Amino acid sequence: MTTKKRMWGGRFQEETDKLVQEFNASIEIDQVLALQDIQGSIAHATMLAKQNIISDEEAKTIINGLNTIQSDIEAGNFAWSVELEDVHMNIEAELTNRIGAVGGKLHTARSRNDQVATDFRLWCREENAIIASMLHELRQVLVELAEENLGAIMPGYTHLQVAQPVLFSHHLLAYFEMFSRDEERFIASGKRMNISPLGAGALAGTGFNIDREYTAKLLEFESPARNSLDAVSDRDFALEFLSNSAIAMMHFSRLSEELILWSSQEFGFVRLPDSHTTGSSIMPQKKNPDVSELVRGTTGRAYGNLIGLLTVMKGLPLTYNKDMQEDKEGSFDSAKTLRTAIQLHIDMLPKIVINKERMYHAAGRAYSNATDLADYLAKKGLPFREAHEVVGQLVAIGINKGCDLQDLSLDEMKGVSELIDDGVFEVLELTSVVNARTSYGGTARSQVEHQIELAKKIFI
Repeated sequence: MTTKKRMWGGRFQEETDKLVQEFNASIEIDQVLALQDIQGSIAHATMLAKQNIISDEEAKTIINGLNTIQSDIEAGNFAWSVELEDVHMNIEAELTNRIGAVGGKLHTARSRNDQVATDFRLWCREENAIIASMLHELRQVLVELAEENLGAIMPGYTHLQVAQPVLFSHHLLAYFEMFSRDEERFIASGKRMNISPLGAGALAGTGFNIDREYTAKLLEFESPARNSLDAVSDRDFALEFLSNSAIAMMHFSRLSEELILWSSQEFGFVRLPDSHTTGSSIMPQKKNPDVSELVRGTTGRAYGNLIGLLTVMKGLPLTYNKDMQEDKEGSFDSAKTLRTAIQLHIDMLPKIVINKERMYHAAGRAYSNATDLADYLAKKGLPFREAHEVVGQLVAIGINKGCDLQDLSLDEMKGVSELIDDGVFEVLELTSVVNARTSYGGTARSQVEHQIELAKKIFI
């Protein structure tokens, strides 16, 4: 078997140990960056010709060769070699194999250190844009679902105990806000990562008369990195990508937890679609929320990827260290995990069936209108703390009788406070309780309709 020639082997007298080769190689992971690597190399070759570092003819030959390699990669016809370590060396070696010695001129005024940093930034920038766009689509799904179910009332919870009734639409719009922040985070970090490391060399720049502004422009970066040391050693952009992904997955995990609870027999608020659930191998009646459970479970991977890279970077001296080869696998995994979670919810949420009657019944239990009775008394002049005490006594009576507040007689209520009159029953009615929350951002229908209209304008 022919051994591939090492691209850096001039000073070495022994062959690299096979296990060391395998341990050192990253090709099984970083071949994901192949198209970004070619994109960066074409920009670099174009700049080298512009600066008369190589001839126009040499640049043309190099670029044509890179384009043929790209076609083979896209067609799945490119043979990757562990002996050549990484995506960069694999492509450069194949380029030289196809076009001859001129292929070796491509690496003039460039190091793998600024090359990989450039490739990885290009990939992160693309993923940022894709994920932000997908989150935008998901937000639209949530708004449409909220508008379709505007009249549905459900229990609102604190401590997973029934607290006050809210509109189901209001609950959905809470997730709209979460995913709005996620989209904003990806957009904002996309701007910060849009800086070109290309031309920083191994760490100190280069003595060649390169034009870093030009390569930055060709690659649609905002500008070249100002400091060559930082350019090759910075992985803040990847950490921010992983942080954004972990926060977004946390939001999906919370939504998944609620869908799991709501679809259980005990809650029965929603029915998940058959297309996004599975059955049991032994219990024919089962319908398992596997999608939601897996999204909840894979959130841990997104957290682990962030902590993993933070740990890699925490003790590294400037500039590049081989430890940084560990920056990509977790990023690729988090991107795939998050994109899958987004798409699953885009597809699944419009198909869920809402059990409005079950929600309404649950919202009216557990004395969820107690605060409204206290507010009613406070509006009649009773200090709120005294009103709180009165309602607590009425709740205790209801518990002893096994009934809700609205089922107590007027005489029973007046026995605790003479301020209560027959108007109290309208106050305690569930729709009245919801619509009383008219403060900005509250759950009153008028407020929720306003929020939906504001949200819809985003998608026009």
